[in-house]
This record gives sequence, C-alpha cells and structure tokens, in this order.
Amino acid sequence: MAVLYKRGFCARPSVATMILVTGGLGSIGSHTAQALLDLGEQVVVTSHRTVRVPDFLAGASRVLVEPLDTTDAGAFLDIGKRHPITDVVHLAASPFDTPDPVAYLRAESTALLNALDAARVWGVRRFAVASSIGVYAGLPPAAYREDMPLPGLAPHQILVFKKTAELWSTLAGPGVVNLRIGTIWGPLGLPDSPFFALPRLLGAAVRGEDPDLVPPRPSAHADDATDLCYVKDCGRAIAMLVLADHLNHDTYNVSSGRLVRYAEVVDAINAAVPGANLALPPGLSPDRPSGHLDITRLRQDTGFEPEYDVERTVRDYVAWLRDHEA
Repeated sequence: MAVLYKRGFCARPSVATMILVTGGLGSIGSHTAQALLDLGEQVVVTSHRTVRVPDFLAGASRVLVEPLDTTDAGAFLDIGKRHPITDVVHLAASPFDTPDPVAYLRAESTALLNALDAARVWGVRRFAVASSIGVYAGLPPAAYREDMPLPGLAPHQILVFKKTAELWSTLAGPGVVNLRIGTIWGPLGLPDSPFFALPRLLGAAVRGEDPDLVPPRPSAHADDATDLCYVKDCGRAIAMLVLADHLNHDTYNVSSGRLVRYAEVVDAINAAVPGANLALPPGLSPDRPSGHLDITRLRQDTGFEPEYDVERTVRDYVAWLRDHEA
C-alpha cells in the first residue's frame, strides 16, 4: 500500500488528524476549534486562565479539553503522550496588560519555545502561531502585504514579542505558519477592548446604555476606520491554513481584507438594535492608524473569502450578547 508523506516538521505517514489549539477556550481559539470541527477534524483545546467551555463547543464529541500552563515544558510534552497530535495552532498568550515587560516576554518566549519543542518531538505536519497586524506599526496607512519590510520598532511589549516570535518560528523549519491576525471582534472577545471602541459601542447598545468612551478608553469618530474581521471568519481562515495541502509561504495576513469605517458599524448597530440611536462625532480621532491587511496570499492558497459583512456580523454578535449577557 502506498504511504503518503506530507511537508512538515517531520516526514510522517498520513493519519487521521488531531489538532492541538493552545488558548482554545479564548475567543479566537474557540472559534478556530469550531471551524476545525466543522471541517471534520478532531481537536484538543487547552485551558489555563479560561476554564469555561463555550456552549458551542460543550458536548462536541470530537473536542477534548486539556489543562495546560504553556510555560511548563513537561506538561506540554505530556499532551502528546495522551493524544496523537498531528498539527498545532499556538494561540495561547499571556495577559496583554502584564505590567512587567520582562515577565511578559519571559512567559511568552517560554511558551512559544515549549510549543515548538513539543511540535518537533511529536513530528507535527503544521505549526501555526499567532502574530499580529501590529507588526506593521510605523508604516504609513496602506493595504499591508506580508512581503513589506517591517519597521525596526515595536511600541508595545506585545509587538516586541510578535516580531521575535515570527523569526524564531520560521527558523524551526518547514511547516510553520505565522498568522498576522487583524482587528478581531465577536463572541468571547474583550467587551471593553483597550485597542478599539467598537465592542464597547455594540455592548452598550445591547444593554440600552450610553457608551462610556472617556479616556483612557479608545476614542471613536465617524471617519475612523480599522481593519475589522469577525471572529468566526478569523477562526475559519486559520483552520483553512492549517488544513491546506500545500502553502506557498510561511506568513499570512488573517482578516477580512478591507478597511471598515466606524460610521458603517454604527449604522449597522442602529439597524440591529432598535432605539440604540448611537451617533459618533464627525471626522477622525487623533493618532488613529488606518491601515489594513491585504489577504491576497490567504485567498490564493486556501480559497478563503469572508462570510460576514458588517451587517451580518453585527446581527450575529448582537444575538450572541443577548443570549449570554441577559
């Protein structure tokens, strides 16, 4: 019988997949897990700070939950003794607001190296790791492409790590995929995001409250625009990259591929929540970047297309909030 071998950390016979998603109970992680389940895969998700299994994963027969502190190398390797892991999606992250940058970088670096080491020991086919649109910080507003030279600066500890992580991961060998993830929102995301105001605007509308955008919360003006992607689309894009038979690159932008104006989102919120009557001041907020991710590579190598436009996103997110925050 012919044996098929696939590109990856280790040439290995083709077997039924079991995909490990670290941080798999978070917003992006759980929706990535759901997308993989929808595509017929078996999934192991890890839990640490978040232990509650989202209702859309609870009871699924092809998903298993493993407690894991990703900084514990032995515990990481032990997962491979209990499950035949064939691919890894490393999305687990330390709290973004960890006050000590050295502690943050130590925890993130240790977790990534443990994940890479485990993937190598297990001989996985593909290792996908979360990066960020933030690696483009410092470039003029544009449709950012993966082959653009990146600025030699990192204004936040997250971006220091993400740039370093891309280099480390790529050095690990073929099969690595760096996921430059855009501005993601949706179920289980931060309701009071320190990075952009739209989740707070939508949440306030659902609760019948006036949105509190007093600094240091991020501001919101009608002509502000951001790279915006619904988390369900994000999870599906990641799943498609993990499962693709062949990828032509080691780095992919993951988002909707378009710049979305805040006014467009507010119009959709007002349509989905009668009586919300949200209104934004005209013009632009000061110092708000407006670049977005070019997803040509993602489209060409996986066939991905976003399924959620702004109106469908807002209706779906509103319905979820009403069911879960009532």
